[in-house]
Amino acid sequence: MQSIIKALISLVIIIACAKIGKRFPTLGGLIATMPLTSLLVLLWLWSDAPGDYRLMEGYTKGVLWGIIPTVLFFVAALFLFRRQFPLPLVLAASFGVWLTGAAVHQYFLR
Repeated sequence: MQSIIKALISLVIIIACAKIGKRFPTLGGLIATMPLTSLLVLLWLWSDAPGDYRLMEGYTKGVLWGIIPTVLFFVAALFLFRRQFPLPLVLAASFGVWLTGAAVHQYFLR
């Protein structure tokens, strides 16, 4: 039951971002980049392992350094959208850039 509640809360936030993004794209983007997901994960981790500060620290460090591959994803997507590349190509290239950054991220955060 607890997992269902977690999934529903997460789903509501994603749908809200998409709805707001249709009407106000930059506001939807701002809300999507807010640490809402990270906040939820911190709450879920804490509820599953209260007092486990090492877990919380490791997750927080991963999020902090994970911002770099995410920024690279959006830089690549913006660059390709400005050149009017098709969406599948934009997503494939952007995820490729992100995946490369994520591999470097994991290599250095071992």
